Amino acid sequence: MNTLCARVRQWIPASPSGKAGLTILVVVLAVALIGPLAAPDQPDLTVGIPYAPPSRAHWLGLDFLGRDVLSRVLYGGLTVVFYAGIATIAAYTVGLLAGLLAGYSRTWFATVLMRSTDVLLSFPALVFLILLATAFGPGITGIVVATAIIQLPPIIRIVRSATLEQSVRGYVEAAVSRGESTLSVLRREILPNIARPLSADVGVRFSWSVLLIASVNFLGLGLQPPASDWGLMVSENRGGIATNPAVMLVPAALLGALTLGINLLGDALAGGKE
Repeated sequence: MNTLCARVRQWIPASPSGKAGLTILVVVLAVALIGPLAAPDQPDLTVGIPYAPPSRAHWLGLDFLGRDVLSRVLYGGLTVVFYAGIATIAAYTVGLLAGLLAGYSRTWFATVLMRSTDVLLSFPALVFLILLATAFGPGITGIVVATAIIQLPPIIRIVRSATLEQSVRGYVEAAVSRGESTLSVLRREILPNIARPLSADVGVRFSWSVLLIASVNFLGLGLQPPASDWGLMVSENRGGIATNPAVMLVPAALLGALTLGINLLGDALAGGKE
């Protein structure tokens, strides 16, 4: 138990910016994960006049169909966190394995892999995402797959660079001399020593996933109405910002807070206790 607590504490940032990032992230995740339980109405229920301003009955007013904005905000974060998380986990699972092998093996596989990532990096991310989204057709599945593919090249390059740096260290050479297998060296010697630097990049990748998926939802190529999603809410209610600004500003602010909190926390973890 004490060992577990010690390991948890070492991942809690000591810097003020890291603590601020952790606090912001916890608050936004609480809204996303627990929000549906606290919503006053069903998110697709019409309860009044479109774009009605905030009132005692509806704290954030109503949207373009007369639905309660607060309820849709509380429901809308779950899709953002879930789909961005799936895309990031999928990308990092493949990218971590490929980057480790490319950085340690130094064979033709590494050369072919890195040239392939250079080709993918040459495409603008949003354009590539829109092309794949169009190919898959409207829906979130294709968006998640495309987002993961877009994230792969930078992940592979970062993991490979970190692996190359660690592979020439004495403890790695000692492990090889003892006859340990490649899998054992990667798992026991290299991966633990690149985990903390990569933690900052995980935050960056998750932020990118959030922004990419929200952007495509904004363009109407991802989640389709009447789904509750912060990015989709911004797109749907552009015409009512003068009448009820909260209908756009609140979901946009939550998206911004989510990415800010992740980046602050990731930078703090990567920098240790500095």
